[in-house]
Amino acid sequence: MLEVGIVGLPGSGRSTLFAALTGGHGSVGTAEIPDDRLVPVAAAAGSPKATQATLKVEDVAGTGPALLGNLRQVDALLAVVDSFSGTRDPDADRASLELELIVADRDHVEKRLERVRTQAKSGDPQLKYEVEALEGVLAHLEAGRPLSEWAGELPGELEPLTTKPLVVIENGPGGIDLKLEAELAELPEAEAAEFREGPSALEAVLREVFEAADLLTFFTANENEARAWTLRRGATAVDAAAAVHSDLARGFVRCEVIRWSDLVESGSRAEASRRGLQRVEGKTYVVQDGDVLNVRSSV
Repeated sequence: MLEVGIVGLPGSGRSTLFAALTGGHGSVGTAEIPDDRLVPVAAAAGSPKATQATLKVEDVAGTGPALLGNLRQVDALLAVVDSFSGTRDPDADRASLELELIVADRDHVEKRLERVRTQAKSGDPQLKYEVEALEGVLAHLEAGRPLSEWAGELPGELEPLTTKPLVVIENGPGGIDLKLEAELAELPEAEAAEFREGPSALEAVLREVFEAADLLTFFTANENEARAWTLRRGATAVDAAAAVHSDLARGFVRCEVIRWSDLVESGSRAEASRRGLQRVEGKTYVVQDGDVLNVRSSV
């Protein structure tokens, strides 16, 4: 599941964005990723239920290094800047947030460097090499530069914040009215759409996050349910199986693949197969955006 962290200066509308995306309050929630292809896929497959892919949303109440450190495992960051109060400069807010992320990475690298320096006293050449690498990374961050601008290979398992895709949302007249979107999130979907006279402005934001994180969508569809799933671009059929259920990946035998458009045009999986539009792929098949997969597993 795609994981997104929300960051913002106090009063920016950060928690309002969380409410608008998830329809709830708190620090962790989920939001649907709308995909117009799912319903036609469900109809062609005879699936009575269609379930969109979801993302996990995490909100941190502050911008200190300890709080931001909770977002090291998310796939992307949503940064909220204030353009509604009239007292703040959105560009300045963005620069402040980017600096906070650099500071959080600097503190994280500094602590790791202290630990590895102590371990390197054992004489392990690999640890000595890591110390040198971390010293270079720390100097880069202390110069006020994000690790997205680091030219070399970063030490493993560092999980920096400043290499994550960052999508900025302007809260106010020049961007999105988050207060309105949060209120509409509490209404039934049809009623909210009628009020907006169109889709939610946040749908475009979700698509931007999706693309920034370099993800694709694949589908599964059977007599019970059609469902959209997210996957890293370049991932294989066995990775897709694992996204659905670990047992499918463990017992992976083969994967039947149909392009979503071929399935919809054919009207059924049987007709698509009759037309030669369904093919069988193995574990190493690289999944494409819009593939409809039927995984055969021995488990």
